[in-house]
Amino acid sequence: SSRAVNSITYITTTTMFRSTLVLALIAGVVAFAPIARKSVSSSLKMDFSGELGAQAPLGFWDPLGLLKNADQARFERLRTVEVKHGRISMLAILGHLITTAGNRLPGEIAYGTPFSSVKAGLAAFDSIPTAGLVQLVLFIGILENGYSIVGKSIEEDCVRYMNAIGWSAEKQRSKAAIELNNGRAAQMGILALMVHEKLNNDPYVINTLLGAPVPFN
Repeated sequence: SSRAVNSITYITTTTMFRSTLVLALIAGVVAFAPIARKSVSSSLKMDFSGELGAQAPLGFWDPLGLLKNADQARFERLRTVEVKHGRISMLAILGHLITTAGNRLPGEIAYGTPFSSVKAGLAAFDSIPTAGLVQLVLFIGILENGYSIVGKSIEEDCVRYMNAIGWSAEKQRSKAAIELNNGRAAQMGILALMVHEKLNNDPYVINTLLGAPVPFN
């Protein structure tokens, strides 16, 4: 019956939101763990308080103890995940702003479902059909697989380019810190947008408090 379908849809949406919220929270905590040095595995206790990202006002902050007794390889793995989550979150923030402003891609996300009919934010999952979600998952999978193959060469090309334009090691480190911190802020930002969307459909609550509410969906 339609009532049963609505109940299933509600449960699925709620479960998805809770899972997203938990993952975002975990990513946010990892974000405050101090960009990696060259891999050096060691059984000795490592000190990461001098790593890029351990800075005022929190300094080295690892409330979950993720780096307790960790070696350099473990740290680098967490740093890779942190930077990746930060980049994804920055793109998510950008996408949220663009779609909230009413911009959509031309064409259809699935047969009979134009991009123009897709809502912004988490509400998009209510309007994207299964065929569209499958396409999204496949696209993300292709990106993941592709980067796992060419990621190393892309990073090396970036370093060569920065060296070619005369950036010193200090400047490169500064740029890496900027990206890291922007990514951390974006993780917190996209989490806040999702939470406030679910609370009262007002993700841009700060604008509302300032007397300039942003129409959403």
